[in-house]
Amino acid sequence: MALSCRHIFAVLASAAAVAAGLAGCSTSGCLDNRSAIPLAEFYSSEDGTAISLTGIAIYGVGAPGDSAVLLTPPLASRVYLPMRSTRSETSWAIVYRLESLSDPGLNDTVSFSYDSEPYFASSECGAMYRYRIRSVRSTTHVLDSVGILDSLITNVDIPTIRFYFRTAAMEEAAQ
Repeated sequence: MALSCRHIFAVLASAAAVAAGLAGCSTSGCLDNRSAIPLAEFYSSEDGTAISLTGIAIYGVGAPGDSAVLLTPPLASRVYLPMRSTRSETSWAIVYRLESLSDPGLNDTVSFSYDSEPYFASSECGAMYRYRIRSVRSTTHVLDSVGILDSLITNVDIPTIRFYFRTAAMEEAAQ
């Protein structure tokens, strides 16, 4: 009788270990967004209101292959701007496609300097990179300025960058 109780205990202990292991493999505790990608929103520099734009494209500067992250139409009010984890700077070209702004001399460039750091989120989510923006440089042809809401870019899906456009110039170009 003692042998069979030990056997039953061993079977129950093994089953409990398997159940605990399966529960530990669940991904329900992991956030949907497993990559740290900055989200930039578009604003008017004239009055600070959120805007939607058409007639622009945003491309990665020096990025291999097709680096377009935004091609309009339709209207766009935000864009995700992936960073390169193997570099300390990523640049984006903003190309204006409205007829009177289509001169390449009016295109704007935004460059982010940052530190990339590997980050272990959890056993469920694994590892990812986080970015800490150190500085931003930009041209100011149609783009007025760039605002950083939070310099730490994580996998939380919230806006961290604002592009302020000279909307009066864009409205004149559209007419």
